[in-house]
Amino acid sequence: MPAKKPIVIDLKFERREVDAALANAFSGWPVLRASDPDLDLSEARYAIIWKPDPNLFQRAPNLEVLFSGGAGVDHILTLPDLPDIPIVRFVDESLTTRMSEWVVLQALSHLRQVPAYLKQQRERQWRELSQPEAKDLTVGVMGLGVLGQDSARKLKIMGFNVIGWSRSRKVIDGIETFDGGELDAFLSRTDILVGLLPLTPDTHGIFNAALFSRLRQGGALARPVFINAGRGGSQVEADVVAALEAGVLGGASLDVFEKEPLPTDSPLWRMENVIVTPHAASASDVRALFRNAQAQMERHEKGEPLQNVVDRRSGY
Repeated sequence: MPAKKPIVIDLKFERREVDAALANAFSGWPVLRASDPDLDLSEARYAIIWKPDPNLFQRAPNLEVLFSGGAGVDHILTLPDLPDIPIVRFVDESLTTRMSEWVVLQALSHLRQVPAYLKQQRERQWRELSQPEAKDLTVGVMGLGVLGQDSARKLKIMGFNVIGWSRSRKVIDGIETFDGGELDAFLSRTDILVGLLPLTPDTHGIFNAALFSRLRQGGALARPVFINAGRGGSQVEADVVAALEAGVLGGASLDVFEKEPLPTDSPLWRMENVIVTPHAASASDVRALFRNAQAQMERHEKGEPLQNVVDRRSGY
């Protein structure tokens, strides 16, 4: 039986989590750590990466497949000296479920006035606030890949009216969808906007002042809410802040930012109608990541086609 090909790991994750996951992963496969600057990586054929070192491809010139450590791949597509080899996205039930949980939590938090109640708690105020039902609101999900479709379905289970938008129309049972040319119609019906778009040239900065101005005003929450757990580069943060300050937006939940970590002087930190989380909405389960990568490597070794391969032209 031919020897298994070496794997290089270059993940900017918590070291203890990676170590724990590796203890029970890749039995029989040689595993190399890119974090060792003196290690020879020239024999590596697979790389599992998240924000890898810029010299990885010089050190590992014989790679055959790249595996993203997360759902996003924009951090890979912009790497210098990127080899012309398949890039495989991380698609896993754990990743999908974590994202959907976060999206539903944020939608419910704004529905039930959690930011306002937390403010009242700090001020020791006892005052009931108006809280509409989920059925009174329409949540519009922008980005209908695996994560977006699962979030849309679970939002609908919670009772929200749910619609979806993507560049090319998707068919989702029980959910009305819009395509790239119908963005205005989609936005005009949206009370809570959920961003789950990949980062591409077409989506860079798409969440801006012009887009926020086209969301529905005067709905059950009075002003629309923006939720983004897609990619930080898809939002213009100065426009998000301005829309919140002007009342164009009534609130926001943000997990991704143009610059991460979010700078300490960002006004988003102090806004009482904003919920900030540190790019943790759908943190990768490293054990699931390694299981997924190994299954794909075994397919590749057998000559079977890889799954969830990135289309470099579309960027996802």
